[in-house]
Amino acid sequence: MSPLFDLRDESQLLPGLRRARQAIARGELIVIPTDTVYGVAADAFSPEAVQRLLDAKGRGRQQPPPVLVGGVDAMRALVEDVPEPVQRLVDRFWPGGLTIVLPAQASLSWDLGDTEGTVAVRMPDHRLTLELLAETGPLAVSSANLTGEPAAVMADSAMSMLGESVAVYLDGGASATGIASTIVDATSLVGAASERVVRVLREGAISRSELRDVLGDLLEADPESEAGSDA
Repeated sequence: MSPLFDLRDESQLLPGLRRARQAIARGELIVIPTDTVYGVAADAFSPEAVQRLLDAKGRGRQQPPPVLVGGVDAMRALVEDVPEPVQRLVDRFWPGGLTIVLPAQASLSWDLGDTEGTVAVRMPDHRLTLELLAETGPLAVSSANLTGEPAAVMADSAMSMLGESVAVYLDGGASATGIASTIVDATSLVGAASERVVRVLREGAISRSELRDVLGDLLEADPESEAGSDA
């Protein structure tokens, strides 16, 4: 059985983080706590490890995982550019529950799946996970559940679904929010796109109204506005 380390127990904290780093270095999977839901993580620069992650969840390459980073500098190393509106989003919501899709650096040697040249990045608001990211570098991370099942908000729920496909489980207690991150597509802000607009791909921990407070008219129209009114 794969080991589970309770990070709230001082006697398990350092051994758990050490075993997690070793597992990532070997191309294995780990489960980690975040501020949103638990994630299953792999070395973002190991195609074999990323494929192992997709297989564990029962997902195909057409559903590439986002990448967790330990800070803005790590994000800048992964993306082609950080436009000023995206920097405003980062300043307001990172670390936290916002995932941002941008064009990836063309020079990167990785394979996250069928990304069409993009990468989805997030800095989680969880101290121990940030400490781990400082040691491992960027991690490909998806919610720690089988595809079609609810996202795990407790480590034992993740273990019951993913079992031996994961080498190490890190238990940080119940997730702070239990709500998946909001995902926005900011790719049109880079380059010479005909329309500069940020689109909401998934609503989650950050609301549209919070995004609009930062982006103004750069955020796509709300669904209600697009639909109009019969009145």
